[in-house]
Amino acid sequence: MKLVIFGLTITSSWGNGHATLLRGLCRALARRGHRVVFFERDVPYYAMHRDLWELPGVEIRLYPEWTDALPLARQELRDADAGIVTSYCPDGIAASDLVLNLDLPQRVFYDLDTPVTLERLRAGQPIAYVEARRLREFDLVLSYAGGGALRELRERLGVKRAAPLYGSADPEVHRTVEATAQYRGDLSYLGTYAEDRQAALEALFIEPARRMPERRFVIGGASYPQAFPWCANVYFVRHLPPREHAAFFCSSKLTLNVTRRPMAALGYCPSGRLFEAASCGVPMLSDCWAGMDQFFEPGREILIARDTQEAMEMIAAPPERLAKIGAAARRRTLECHTADHRAVELERILEDASSGNAMPQGMHPVEMNRRAAEA
Repeated sequence: MKLVIFGLTITSSWGNGHATLLRGLCRALARRGHRVVFFERDVPYYAMHRDLWELPGVEIRLYPEWTDALPLARQELRDADAGIVTSYCPDGIAASDLVLNLDLPQRVFYDLDTPVTLERLRAGQPIAYVEARRLREFDLVLSYAGGGALRELRERLGVKRAAPLYGSADPEVHRTVEATAQYRGDLSYLGTYAEDRQAALEALFIEPARRMPERRFVIGGASYPQAFPWCANVYFVRHLPPREHAAFFCSSKLTLNVTRRPMAALGYCPSGRLFEAASCGVPMLSDCWAGMDQFFEPGREILIARDTQEAMEMIAAPPERLAKIGAAARRRTLECHTADHRAVELERILEDASSGNAMPQGMHPVEMNRRAAEA
């Protein structure tokens, strides 16, 4: 297939969780023989932190303004099998107009922020990257979240076909490596600052650090404010490019996943960081949300904490137990949650949509992978 994608950015991972996921997915699609063309607006703040200049098998089209991209976008779409617009694309509304007004085999919107999109719509807030009324015009809406998010997309917004396409890990990037002294810690957390994660981060990371001064805690990410409640034993690593993610994860005894509030409330929305850390073989500690057990088995492949006390108990768990959990999570990820698995799932979803087959709503990822492999 030829897939033309309009997205936020694939060349810079600065403050942007989409980049790592899209790189892995596009690389996997290219390995499977598909042609991928990615349109990205060349904005200064991403250009200053660019950490990828080319991706084998993927044609990256940087443009200064939408009017500059439009002629080439029309040309690339002429023979495309699918035009895909993603959430937070800075020209998402214009790109949607283009895709929806062309006679394409598949017109797709991929919402990598479905719970955030739905929360804003419920509050009557405008969305910069898509018009809600136009979602029903797409042939297919892919969602980063499953469960209730799919029902709401269909029943409240009138989406014709909705299917989950979850996050994933790229084993070429997320793998077991030697620990690095700079990133060493008893508990690590990797993520861009977000206000709707702050309460959970304070409960599961900052407060345990205050109560366990003998332990070392490490945060990596971008956009943290000066008013962030730092402790003497919390060490900050400014933005990490993806090539450093494996070393960051593998240098800690345990790594934390904190889900954005809308995603935790809706459930069935695993962070990409979960799969990335698991692929590195690092034991994970996570907040609790509905559907977690569809991706990792609590207690065997992941640890769950609902409050500060539970987080402290997990941080103090025996190293042997943590090592077993990390190894089990890595096996599960390599069996079910890699970029190659998602590429196969996407092929199957597009095939089902094109042929009019029933969409496997909310199917367990393992079952979807099995069906896709058999096909």
